[in-house]
Amino acid sequence: MPRIYIETYGCQMNVADSELVLGVLAREGYVAVDDPAAADVVLVNTCAVRDHAEQKVLSRVGELKRSKRPGGVLGVVGCMAQRLGPRLLERVPQVDLVVGPDGYRGLPDLIARARGGERAAEVEFKAWEHYEDVPPVREGGAAASAFVTVQRGCDYRCTFCIVPMTRGPERSRKLADVVREVTDLARGGTTEVTLLGQTVNSYADGTRDFADLLRAVGSVSGIRRLRFTSPYPTDFSERVVAAMAETPAVCEHVHLPVQSGSSRVLKRMLRRYDRDRYLEVVAALRRAISGIALTTDIIVGFPGETEQDFQETLSLVEAVGFDDAYTFRYSPREGTPATRLKDVVPDHVAGERLERLVAAVRGIARCKNVGLVGTTHEVLVEGRAKRGGLLQGRTRANKVALFAGPDAWIGSYRLVRLTGTTGSTFAALAVGQELAVVG
Repeated sequence: MPRIYIETYGCQMNVADSELVLGVLAREGYVAVDDPAAADVVLVNTCAVRDHAEQKVLSRVGELKRSKRPGGVLGVVGCMAQRLGPRLLERVPQVDLVVGPDGYRGLPDLIARARGGERAAEVEFKAWEHYEDVPPVREGGAAASAFVTVQRGCDYRCTFCIVPMTRGPERSRKLADVVREVTDLARGGTTEVTLLGQTVNSYADGTRDFADLLRAVGSVSGIRRLRFTSPYPTDFSERVVAAMAETPAVCEHVHLPVQSGSSRVLKRMLRRYDRDRYLEVVAALRRAISGIALTTDIIVGFPGETEQDFQETLSLVEAVGFDDAYTFRYSPREGTPATRLKDVVPDHVAGERLERLVAAVRGIARCKNVGLVGTTHEVLVEGRAKRGGLLQGRTRANKVALFAGPDAWIGSYRLVRLTGTTGSTFAALAVGQELAVVG
């Protein structure tokens, strides 16, 4: 049987897309392998959000081409493939095919053509494509936790963002199709589901909205935890917040991208809220959901950002008290409106601001986490930690705890008492017996 190796970069949506690619190729008899040198087809699933991500992929493709088997196929798929298209074939002669996120269905034919010496790019947007008939092949088979894509593309036009150009226009799956997939997962033993979309809480299938989706998925028998990412702040309607509060499976954690704490910068980014509106959303979530943890994305050094603007970002971080944040220096992306802004922030200034921001975020997170030491939480045991031989579990509020225990606990729910923290993760001690899955 032909062998396929996929290496995935970027967001959770790319992880889910790699599972779709494996599903497409599994129907043609392909089997997944862990070693690119043993594969007949090697695919790199890529991210295009920042230039650094693309440079990392180009470097990795250079390494992979050296281990390419005689007659083998090397392809680049995903967002970077969509952005560069045929230019990538010209730039890297060893790449045989380039396929965007809407072109995975055609991979078997493109691979066959590549084996015949034809190099090709498939980057057409397909507004109808949801891969409903393609069962994803998830890593390790059935697992306690799974990603489910409910929405593809984005209609928002933030001036810094490449996603609308790499993922196409927003479209949502039918609610019934999502519920069917989640039901199948639950029957196979999955108890935690993360709903994925570029602006996931703007989900609308024509008759149902995100509030309806949360209630429907949260009521599937066997689903104990429900998460979603990434939402857009102003799409948290009263209906959505109520659904979150009233659906027991919905976890007490929201990743709520802010990008900047300055209303002036947010306007230049073409975000659809200002500082005050963002803080109103935070307050609404906290009123509705006791103990909710909030994480975020923040960009520093956006064109025109002044020291005063940056101070407003620091003060917002303090005011919200984020549990964590993904922080980045602004990365110009070809074709986005922000590249036309002239008042560029010097690299050394952006770098110094990033250092201050990281220090502020870490300080707040550490204080919050220290306050949790000694408390007891339910965790889903995800597997072995990368180092130390301990098990890794995650609380409903998305806190990671490391503790001793046997492999037999993986995939189960346990109570742990948090005994210490490094600032980002917790040391813990398992207490009591396995928590039964109810519903």
